[in-house]
Amino acid sequence: MPPPDLVTAELALTGRITTASNATFLGTIGDTAVVYKPIKGEQPLWDFPDGFLAHREVAAYLVSEVLGWNIVPRTWLRDGPFGEGMVQLWQETDPDQNPVDLLSADEVPDNGWKQVLEGQDETGRMVALVHEDTPALRRMAVFDILANNADRKGDHILAMPDAHRYGVDHGLTFHSDHKLRTVLWGWLGDELTAEELEGVDRVVEGLRGSLGRELAGLLTATEISSLAARCAALRATARFPGPGGRGSAVPWPLF
Repeated sequence: MPPPDLVTAELALTGRITTASNATFLGTIGDTAVVYKPIKGEQPLWDFPDGFLAHREVAAYLVSEVLGWNIVPRTWLRDGPFGEGMVQLWQETDPDQNPVDLLSADEVPDNGWKQVLEGQDETGRMVALVHEDTPALRRMAVFDILANNADRKGDHILAMPDAHRYGVDHGLTFHSDHKLRTVLWGWLGDELTAEELEGVDRVVEGLRGSLGRELAGLLTATEISSLAARCAALRATARFPGPGGRGSAVPWPLF
């Protein structure tokens, strides 16, 4: 839980993010800048009919915390000007860093980057979707597999000045059916590291205890069982899986 003042003190709105598909506001709680997504502002989704997107965002934070990798900024539920919603600590990013990028196909670096796909832009030029080849993004890719993240766009990865990477916008997660859509496919088939497997083990253990109890108030029993099954499958193969299911393997738009 966040400090009590972040739950009970006034949440004052300072602006709105108009590019978001659901109502998303900037605000402050005292001197703390936050993002606020009220449940009343959520658009119904035919393929995510159960619960609320705000609950899934909080569930993603809880799983991130048990993994121990600080992937999701602190996120919690509280009341606000438009009723209960998800509140998340605002992050000041470094605009000069691009963990995911579109480059000319002949300019992809040989080292430090992974190419995901290649295509043509509106002028017919061949371009490549690439992302950093870093431990931070590998851990985020593992998190997305477990959370069954259906919307890991490039702009949902926040580049911090200290080279840390945060993941945000986790409303489309934890579906019981395969929904993984991500721009982080660069390690397809690669073995997981010992550290990454230990993180999966922590989630497995957490589901038997406090994590399982906390998720029970946010997700359906079937969704929690599916999370446990994804953990078991990933632990058994110990490799980054390939795309599955009948839908697209990447979100659209990519950014």
